[in-house]
Amino acid sequence: MREHDNPRHQPTRVADLHRFDTVIDARSPSEFALDHIPGAINCPVLDDEERRIVGTIYKQTGAFEARRVGGAMVAANLARHLRERFAEQPANWRPLVYCWRGGLRSGSMVTWLRLVGWDAQQLAGGYKSFRHHVLAQIEATVPKLRLKVICGATGSAKTRILQALAARGEQVLDLEHCASHKGSLLGALPGVPQPSQKQFETRIATCFSALDLSRTLYVEGESARIGRLSVPIPLVAHMRAAACIEVQADAAARLDYLLRDYAYLGDDRAALAGQLDRLKEMQGKAVVQRWQEWALQGDLPQLFAELMALHYDPHYERSQARHFEKWPLRQQAAAPDLTDAGIEAVAEAILRLNAGG
Repeated sequence: MREHDNPRHQPTRVADLHRFDTVIDARSPSEFALDHIPGAINCPVLDDEERRIVGTIYKQTGAFEARRVGGAMVAANLARHLRERFAEQPANWRPLVYCWRGGLRSGSMVTWLRLVGWDAQQLAGGYKSFRHHVLAQIEATVPKLRLKVICGATGSAKTRILQALAARGEQVLDLEHCASHKGSLLGALPGVPQPSQKQFETRIATCFSALDLSRTLYVEGESARIGRLSVPIPLVAHMRAAACIEVQADAAARLDYLLRDYAYLGDDRAALAGQLDRLKEMQGKAVVQRWQEWALQGDLPQLFAELMALHYDPHYERSQARHFEKWPLRQQAAAPDLTDAGIEAVAEAILRLNAGG
């Protein structure tokens, strides 16, 4: 029997990932960082510099020389992985290996792992097949979601309320967590870069895979972009058509919450002042200069109070009415304060609203 006729060695589909002990990404570290199958480990057969060298040789000299030089590099890297990353694996270990398209890189690793005696298999189509799966899963799942959109003016602690709902066993989709960004002008997280667009979508699809589609899914009323990332278009459209729950908190409570939640912005005052430059066209040079002076002085109370009063709040209800079809029919949850206890009380109030339909 030829090897490709052996059912143990048939290329594996994305739906079969759960059958394997380890998922191995054989691509370069930079490819892995851009996006990868959740839970995969990176064991490159060519690192970024080696991949660049082989690519240059291919363009300048041709395929044979590129394969000769690249083959030696691949052999050295595979030997290192066998000595280090795979040294303690038992005889019955079942790894799944993938590269970009399910070609030479993952194929070479699978060949060597099988020679050792492990039941290694290759992901058919490689990462590209996984990427197609992610996009298809988002498109197929979104119309089935029973969304309730949590809205509220800036500083209404919507993300914290989602977290409180999750702690109560409710299903939530935290898009800001997926995007590593708070969604506002000043929402970049210190020292935490945003993921790539592909990885953002992978995180969303991973959340979808764990959902019970018969139950409510709570999501924050985000804009179409979170930082530099775009929320998938089908999800944006479904959110816009979903039922809304508005968290109602007064300006004092919201300012108090913002000063706690964004306190770290005072650690780099120059960077904070620089971010405010983007508002000059909308708010005028004089206003933004005043805000930048407060930023440089570390006067966050005055800065946040005016940002709320002059920038965020004037646009809030108008934008909500424009973006959410059912905004006039929204339910409301009062938030007299946004302390930890107050946030827990809002979460309970939202659950009572949902129980009442």
